[in-house]
Amino acid sequence: MNPYVLLAKKRQGSELTEDEIREVARGAATGSWSEAQLGAFLMAVAIQGLSRRETAVLTEEMRVSGELWYLRDAFPGVVDKHSTGGVGDTVSLALGPLLACCGIPTVMLTGRSLGHTGGTADKLESIPSLDLALTRERTLSLLESVGLAVGIATEGIAPADRTLYRLRDQTATVSSIPLVIGSILSKKLAVGPAAIAFDVKTGSGAVFADPKESRELAQRLVDTSQDMGCPATALLTDMSQPLGSWVGHLVEVRGALEILENEGEPRLRRVTLALAEEAAAARPELGLSAVDFEAALADGRARQRFDEWAIAQGADASWIAAPDLQEAGFETVLEASRDGCLRAIDTQYLGQRMTELWRGAEGIDVRVGLRQEISLGSSVPQGTALARVFTARELSAEEKQALAGSFSVGETCPAPELIQARLSPSS
Repeated sequence: MNPYVLLAKKRQGSELTEDEIREVARGAATGSWSEAQLGAFLMAVAIQGLSRRETAVLTEEMRVSGELWYLRDAFPGVVDKHSTGGVGDTVSLALGPLLACCGIPTVMLTGRSLGHTGGTADKLESIPSLDLALTRERTLSLLESVGLAVGIATEGIAPADRTLYRLRDQTATVSSIPLVIGSILSKKLAVGPAAIAFDVKTGSGAVFADPKESRELAQRLVDTSQDMGCPATALLTDMSQPLGSWVGHLVEVRGALEILENEGEPRLRRVTLALAEEAAAARPELGLSAVDFEAALADGRARQRFDEWAIAQGADASWIAAPDLQEAGFETVLEASRDGCLRAIDTQYLGQRMTELWRGAEGIDVRVGLRQEISLGSSVPQGTALARVFTARELSAEEKQALAGSFSVGETCPAPELIQARLSPSS
């Protein structure tokens, strides 16, 4: 098949056939297409888009380009959860143990930091000796023993996506919705869950900040997953401020443990419980509801399952028994410069500034973090502490000013709706 003809067809906005899409995915997986040709395809898709049919076909071809785990054959009812990423979003760390202790086997393939958003894998690796490398055999063993596996998949999963993802970053096509869907679902569905619960973020800290775009992404993730035989639902949740009180690595582990100990940030708790209910909807025979999940937090079962899972994945048992969650030693307080209420947070900018602070020449400083003290819509007299930043060194005046610039105090400050929509498959 002539790549030139195929590329010209998509550039003109015509739909590709299944064989043509299969040719692109095969070219990405085997290297038979040059990077220039693949980059041209990505740009054509970013400009012209893909239909629902084309998106499903591309996702399927990327999925079958590598290993297929078929986990639901061995563990019927195994579920997955995916978040499109945000600042202070540590739901996965709390949700997995909560589902597992209530009888819902759960597997989550996680990623590293992307832009202004912290990666779940990076946060978990702040736990001493925790091993996030997953193969099919290890995943099955973990599901059998503790009902939960969280980590990074083998490179054999969806190799076509690995090539296209790298080129998307180089060609400014990261934010193309069909390409995002193909990237997410090719890996998720290669693992083979029975159902997926999506948490799609919207607002200033989301990858897709515009509500219309984020809603479109949520609906198309659900529809494409359904088209490929995996039931899915999505929640559209607010990311106009950090989801939890903490932003960082080790400090977000602290935030997740607070939820598992029946405490913690109410926003983080609410989204965690809402996604637990979405996962439970895929297992109606269990008869689980919010009451059951709240009970598992209250009686300590969820925290106990976190400990069991972490040790099963290699974490230092002595650390798990007495976690050292102390933040870095230099504290900087960001204060309200005037009377009013907290009107807005430039959450993407805040995430970028924090990323700069915890990245150093020797890698990530997991003890660097921020604690948000005031939520959007709250009254803030002048001098009120809006946030506290913990670093390994004293911040310069410029750095402090940059962080403080993320917070805006105004006169009228309506609080955003946390869970803005629930999306199920469209017809």
